[in-house]
Amino acid sequence: MFDLVYPLFAMALLTFAVMLTLFLTRVRSVVQGEVRAAYFKTYQGGEESRRAVQLSRHFTNLFETPVLFYVVCLAAMFSEQQSALLAGLAWTYVALRVAHALIHIGRNKLRPRMVAYMTSWVVLLSMWGVVLAGRV
Repeated sequence: MFDLVYPLFAMALLTFAVMLTLFLTRVRSVVQGEVRAAYFKTYQGGEESRRAVQLSRHFTNLFETPVLFYVVCLAAMFSEQQSALLAGLAWTYVALRVAHALIHIGRNKLRPRMVAYMTSWVVLLSMWGVVLAGRV
């Protein structure tokens, strides 16, 4: 009933969406002559647009702390600790990461971006606490 596979899938979808947006942005920059395709061999000899840099940085960010989210969800699933609390925290984490993505690759306002990012960390830490408490 409180299957954590759905928020896991939602995070994966967010990652794929950012990756696809980055890819299309880079293709468009090559087609419009803003950067040569050869630039992407070594990332030298040109400069990407601000939008592409933001997308690239955010894509990289999705392989940093979200990895801990994937692990805690899998740990909860394998130890049969899925609950309404954990599912609620997982969905909250996903919502915060979506908000962070929209802010970061959108207008990139630092204060709301920091709030979304740090709040997602608190939620993630809470998830780990719930899983660890269930093991005691």
